[in-house]
Amino acid sequence: MKQLLDFVDIFIIAPFFLGYLWAADKFCKKFLGASKRREGLFLIFAFCGWLLCIILGQMSFALYTFFVLTRPVFFMGLVMLLFRSDREKRILAASVLMVAVRLVTNFCASFLSCLELFFLHMVKKIPEPFGNEWTGGLISGVSCCFAILSVYWMSKHLESVFCDKPKKWYVILAVPLLVIITVYDVASLGASNGIMVRSGGNMSLYYDQIFSHAEFMVLALLSMSAAGFYVFGMNRIYLEQEKSGRYHSQIAVYKMLAEQHRQSERLRHDMKNHIVALSALSKNKEWEKLDDYLKNMEGIALDAAGDITGNKAVDALLYQKRKQAEAENIIWECDVQMPKERCINEFDLCVLFGNILDNALEACGRMQKDERRFINIQAKTVKKCFLLEVKNSMDRTEKYIDGFTNKRNSQEHGIGLLNVFDVVNKYNGGVNTEAENGIFVISVLMPFPDAVYDRKTAV
Repeated sequence: MKQLLDFVDIFIIAPFFLGYLWAADKFCKKFLGASKRREGLFLIFAFCGWLLCIILGQMSFALYTFFVLTRPVFFMGLVMLLFRSDREKRILAASVLMVAVRLVTNFCASFLSCLELFFLHMVKKIPEPFGNEWTGGLISGVSCCFAILSVYWMSKHLESVFCDKPKKWYVILAVPLLVIITVYDVASLGASNGIMVRSGGNMSLYYDQIFSHAEFMVLALLSMSAAGFYVFGMNRIYLEQEKSGRYHSQIAVYKMLAEQHRQSERLRHDMKNHIVALSALSKNKEWEKLDDYLKNMEGIALDAAGDITGNKAVDALLYQKRKQAEAENIIWECDVQMPKERCINEFDLCVLFGNILDNALEACGRMQKDERRFINIQAKTVKKCFLLEVKNSMDRTEKYIDGFTNKRNSQEHGIGLLNVFDVVNKYNGGVNTEAENGIFVISVLMPFPDAVYDRKTAV
């Protein structure tokens, strides 16, 4: 769908196109990073390239065809050269922008062109209407506005897509998008002066244009649907696989911790006998046997000062996390009172505590060593509900948005909270998160399985 533009159209479209480039620049800066100088170079080169394509395209259809086919390569080259991050991530960012913007602008332009033709034919009573350069430029400008909105929407909803996944994953995601944009550009070149569907003389030029624009609308809509389902579907599959892998690995760890805790309980129970045995070895001066005996006890010993919650699996988990916090000089405050009845599955409890505390330890670990770092855990039973609240310090420069922070170099970005939500939803509970003034707070409320309750009156 190509309309020959004159210089009047360029003046109309230019401000709108600059707005789109500004939005694309902010999108790339958010997910890739760049200096202000390089941001300016991106805007200048991208705008000049577009301007050159429009001017030369008016001189020759061959030049227009050449620029249309090489435009994706030029845009991707700018993104690759002027922005940072991994090469594969830059390829994906450029591919997402090209697909979304091209399809959105063409869909909107075709839709608005249909409205213009309907108006000219039905209201103005023109038998075979054809848009002029002014309305063509205005339609292109309005289409750019929708492109800006699409870029803004993507910057809000593609957080998890660009969150430190394996490099191969970015390539696998980018290749089909590049295929879509290539096929779409080739189909666009099949249009001659905006007409792709011809009636062979059976219909007027008016209906030929209507059907042509309708075809482009359908093609753009199908392409957008395919690209959207692919990107978000692949991201959902990745997150589910990561959740499942982390969940099963945690179960194995929790089983090991529970076994260590049971061994420790047996050790404490038999402590009197162990003291007698050690005393005998000491009196007989059997130092090697004494040393071996102490080493065996050390392997299964558990600090008696551990957090006693009423649940052995949770005790073992809290013990491990507390040791990790103490090793990193993180202040540990814990007051956990588990319900006496086994109302919640032990593995679910460990997944709940483990993921929340792992995130808290990671957040404290990203802070400067001289800052005050702490983790505060409160848990108790409230009106047949289990209430858990964890507060931890965090870097004030980090932003928390819908389960994700802007932390770097994490292969499990946001996965922990997804597992928390799965456990809470299993018990029809609720989760609330807040991040303010360098403190992150997560509150979990889960009713006991046999309890009928109202969340509003539970606390």
